[in-house]
Parts: sequence; structure tokens; C-alpha cells
Amino acid sequence: MTALDVAPVQADVAGWTVVCRLSDLAPERGAAALLADGDQVALFRLVDDRVFAVQQHDPFSDAYVISRGIVGSRRIDDIDVPTVASPMYKQVFALQTGRCLDVAGKVPARGLLPDLSVWPVRVRDGLVEVAR
Repeated sequence: MTALDVAPVQADVAGWTVVCRLSDLAPERGAAALLADGDQVALFRLVDDRVFAVQQHDPFSDAYVISRGIVGSRRIDDIDVPTVASPMYKQVFALQTGRCLDVAGKVPARGLLPDLSVWPVRVRDGLVEVAR
């Protein structure tokens, strides 16, 4: 997991937690962040500066690796949907919803659900915030 130099993670009264600066995230790459409650999230910044947060835990390999996945897109109903492919077995997940779009012939480990959890994200004053 990559550690970023930001103030200690604290949620504000509305439940938003600053996790890093937007400039800390490379476009089309992932970074892992540890939230105050212990959840690990994978953050992805797209070339248009949209940022998505999904669970870092890969339900198919049972490893915390999603931030190391390959960012791409899938055309669904004439819309380009931003995606990440797991670096382990290459399952493809929609970044907006966490839905698994391609199970790549595998079943989730330990009876886990195939989809990723997602967190709302906003960027304010150059800081990336994740809602709890």
C-alpha cells in the first residue's frame, strides 16, 4: 500500500474524510488508502479528474490488490463505463457501481459476493474526500 503525506485521516461532521491530495493520484492509476475505521479503499483518478473509490479487497483472489489493477472502460448501452481489471485473475469491475462485469471464469473466494463496495468521493480545494 502506498502511503501519502497528508494530515491524519479524520472525518468531518458530515462524514467526509480527507484521504489525499488530487495531485497525489496519477491519472489512470490506482492508489490504496486506509480509512479511520480500518477499511481499505482503492482510489482511481481518471484523465478528466473524476475520482472513484472502491474496496481494495479482491473478492476473487481474497487479496487486497484492486488499486494495482488496470484502468480501462467498457461500452455498455452506448455509454463508456470506467472500469478496473483485477491484477490477479483479471475480473473487470465498473468503478462507478462496483459491479463485476466479467468474472473471467472464476468464482469469488470463500463465498464472497462478486461485486466491489463503493464509496462516494468528492474533490474540494484539491483534496480528495471519501464519505463514510
